[in-house]
Amino acid sequence: MTDFQISDIRIVPVHPMNGLVAFASCIINAKLFIGSIAIHEKLDGSGLRLTYPTKKAGSQNLTIFHPLEPNLSKAMEQAIFAEYERLYG
Repeated sequence: MTDFQISDIRIVPVHPMNGLVAFASCIINAKLFIGSIAIHEKLDGSGLRLTYPTKKAGSQNLTIFHPLEPNLSKAMEQAIFAEYERLYG
């Protein structure tokens, strides 16, 4: 599958801290809700980046979810960044 529909994007701004500026959620292909996606400003100030949620279990950080398909990752970035810019840019 290479076509991904990213919809119902929600952005919740936070008080900026260590580059974190907001959290996002979205629905993929009208079938999967994902949330707690962090939006960060890049360290060099050249734009935004996404990080996906993890959970600390003892001394390990376990990945909750992360897109494996590069096209999905790019589609999510483009949609979320466009909505962030529309709201706060």
